[in-house]
Amino acid sequence: MDDMKVGVIGCGNISTAYMQLAPMFAGFTITACADINPIAAQRQALEFDCQAKSIDELLADPAIGLVINLTIPAAHYRVSEQILLAGKHVYSEKPYVLSTAEGKALRKLAKGKGLQIGSAPDTFLGGAHQAARQCIDDGTVGQIVGGSCYFQSPGMEGWHPDPDFFYQPGGGPILDMGAYYISNLVQFMGPVQRVVAMSSKPFATRTISSEPRAGQAIAVEVDTSVRAILEFHQGAQVSFAASWDVRAHEHNCMELYGTKGTLYVPDPNRFGEPVRFSDGETENQIAPLQVVGAENFEDLDGGLIANYRGVGLADMVAAIHEGRPHRCNGDLALHVIDVMTSILHSAESGQFVTLETSCERPAALGDDAARSLMV
Repeated sequence: MDDMKVGVIGCGNISTAYMQLAPMFAGFTITACADINPIAAQRQALEFDCQAKSIDELLADPAIGLVINLTIPAAHYRVSEQILLAGKHVYSEKPYVLSTAEGKALRKLAKGKGLQIGSAPDTFLGGAHQAARQCIDDGTVGQIVGGSCYFQSPGMEGWHPDPDFFYQPGGGPILDMGAYYISNLVQFMGPVQRVVAMSSKPFATRTISSEPRAGQAIAVEVDTSVRAILEFHQGAQVSFAASWDVRAHEHNCMELYGTKGTLYVPDPNRFGEPVRFSDGETENQIAPLQVVGAENFEDLDGGLIANYRGVGLADMVAAIHEGRPHRCNGDLALHVIDVMTSILHSAESGQFVTLETSCERPAALGDDAARSLMV
């Protein structure tokens, strides 16, 4: 079966990760890229041996069957709509859209055209999180009754070359990072029933310390500290703190409390690292599944990490050929957006918010299934 030809719209920072890692995966080849800045598209095309096109040219190319939407969050809906109207499947970087209304509109459009929608994050398919999933599915942990999640840092202005959009509508720590945590929680426990939250904005401006704009001040237009409680249909209550106002802390990324013990889950924004399980008397370390969990990539600090961004896209392409649901599917992405926007609505209103949407738990990804997605 021939590889699906894939185009990329949006040639910013994140496009490098997708284009650099794409050759690891079977079933698709990135053949073209486009950006509103033609120089950015030309740069990526030269580095990754594909063709630079205008956005209109890429959408009109009959050979391209799927387009990866890597534009800024505020443009995700409009660009994904254009992709679907052009008769192509779409796989979006997170956040998928910025409202449930936008997500429902895209779902209706895709269904009417017989097309599929996928969305990052796919980190929950990583070996660490699938090892944790096995511990839940095989009953090791017992029934999950509660948990806690923490994503806390000083913010993005210390490393990102253009951090403005993180602090504009569509940004903030929940919409930027919440998808990693919530997608993982949903694959562990199923959909969320209702949420309640509080939030704050301690700083009106931020000063960029990264190059090339070090010293420039940017306005903060969104709340940057959010604390929420998520109640799942299966009964668990999980607290979630997301903040760009924390210099240091000692909380684990994710802890799940079961009737038989506690599961310590590593960073949901990473694919690898060990999982730990404690029954209150002894603690065991559980190695990540290896096909999408082994160290394979040098990070910015020079250390080796597991990095398999694009595995969700590979699974989507395989699912289109096989006629099965893909794991990073549009219904999951829509539910995650519903959870995140409901958290923000609750923080603004001071009220519990019941979710509008639901979804199925995505299928687990064992090593045999993962191996079929790799070159």
